[in-house]
Amino acid sequence: MVAAACGNSDNGSNGGNAGASSAPASTEAASTAPASESASASPSASDAGASPSAANGNGETLTVYLNDFDDIVKPMFEEQTGYKLNIVSGNGAEIMSRIEAEKGNPHWDVVWMDSMPSIEGLDESGQLLDGWAPKGADKLTDFAKKFVPASQGYYPTGTHAAGVIVYNTGKFDEASAPKTWKDLADPKFKNMVGMADPAVAAPAYPFVAYFFQSLGMDAGKDYFSSLIKNGVHVYPKNPNVTDALKGGEIQVAALQESNAYAYKNGGAPINIVWPEDGSPGSVRVAAIQKNTQHADAAKAFVEFLLDPKTQQALIDKGDESYFEPSIQGVTAKPDRDANAKLVVADAPWASKNEAEIKMWFADNSVK
Repeated sequence: MVAAACGNSDNGSNGGNAGASSAPASTEAASTAPASESASASPSASDAGASPSAANGNGETLTVYLNDFDDIVKPMFEEQTGYKLNIVSGNGAEIMSRIEAEKGNPHWDVVWMDSMPSIEGLDESGQLLDGWAPKGADKLTDFAKKFVPASQGYYPTGTHAAGVIVYNTGKFDEASAPKTWKDLADPKFKNMVGMADPAVAAPAYPFVAYFFQSLGMDAGKDYFSSLIKNGVHVYPKNPNVTDALKGGEIQVAALQESNAYAYKNGGAPINIVWPEDGSPGSVRVAAIQKNTQHADAAKAFVEFLLDPKTQQALIDKGDESYFEPSIQGVTAKPDRDANAKLVVADAPWASKNEAEIKMWFADNSVK
């Protein structure tokens, strides 16, 4: 159904440490109330090309906007560096809306989110610190290297499947269950399929963007129109999709992989399918605000995220722990499919077409 377009990236057939494909390519915690701004110590005075010096933050406060892993990174980073983190957490739409509202007076120093197209848009509009290579970037996997833009405006910290196929084993056996993305439009699954809203959930937009790019805009609209005509249910975020599976409102879903594995490992009667043509991936990236007054702390945080020990901790302890790490020497979850294939939309393309695609969904989907 989905043929990889020239601008797309995939990780081959091995989801652990995959090789690069053709051209360079190119979210989701429950919403919380925005954190208040913290008082900061004296600003750092690093130039854009320099790396931060020895890890001794002297209590300086760094404001990070993110949508996952705050309970893990805050204590680890503070203990290792001496810096303090002021975290603002929310879903993808909330974080990006906040950044847009603050455009004339940004309150953030670093943004770290699984929404690479949106972060690419910040880079293209001149809002990010460019031309800087963090320590650890030389240890990126071949798959992850493709996601570093020529500007060096952001760096990948991992890629997860924004959607795998999940089905209720009480309703379908392996033979009758969907195996490809095209199958979700089959009339036998009418009114049974659910997915997250690409206008709300950070990883849901990269999911749909892959189809729109690989198929072409018109064919992408045709594909999702076929799902809508088949009664697809669109929920705000992936946890809502899981709830709909639990409640029996749907029997099949395009579900973010961490949600899928967590649900299955909790004893749910479901199976997870990684389609042979690939699962659209959402790349989590970290970027520094161009005019940050805390450049040393911001650089230290990005380097912290590229540390193998940090990424291993995210996998071992995180709620969103099922992903392909971006750094060599990090081990993915043992029950994650060793042959998982990720395919990722080109970030500049996805960024350029983000508003149009999200508007199309808003106008056409039935939630």
